[in-house]
Amino acid sequence: MKCYTTLFALCAGIAVRALEVGQTAPFFTAKDQDGQVWKLEEQLGGKPVLVYFYPAAMTGGCTKQACAYRDYVAAGDSAFNVVGISADSPEGLKIFQTSEKLNFPLLSDPGGAVAEEFGVEVKKGVKTIKRMVAGNEVELTRSATTMRWTFVIGPDGKIIYKSDKVKPTEDLRHVLAALKK
Repeated sequence: MKCYTTLFALCAGIAVRALEVGQTAPFFTAKDQDGQVWKLEEQLGGKPVLVYFYPAAMTGGCTKQACAYRDYVAAGDSAFNVVGISADSPEGLKIFQTSEKLNFPLLSDPGGAVAEEFGVEVKKGVKTIKRMVAGNEVELTRSATTMRWTFVIGPDGKIIYKSDKVKPTEDLRHVLAALKK
């Protein structure tokens, strides 16, 4: 029997709640691409925080999604702060950030623990991909693969937007439209 999203967790015997708009986001801590500790609670109080989970750094859809957010932030006066989360290692995230000139933090979520706190499905298992970056072959390793979900967390820590049906090239547009309402 196949199980998906939170049903996957229930079938596997894991108690996972899919967070919804209006609920308080978990105050998580993770290491960023530089190995520094990033805490959600320290980011709250000003602009909303857009937290997006993505499967793997340096892959097609994930790169398109990240670059859309990069360009939005670079345009200035963004409505929210952006942070991307995957199970990639901090070293792999640094390569991704540098090669795509990403202007926001990328967080490493080994094993998908943070994703699971949000109710995001996580497929366990180590995966490695090879990519050419600046003429050199690099390996990026992740300890799990998370599904692509996006949340916006208000200054008070409550979720003000959620999408569990994210299309990488449309994510930013959907977030901006929802926040205008």
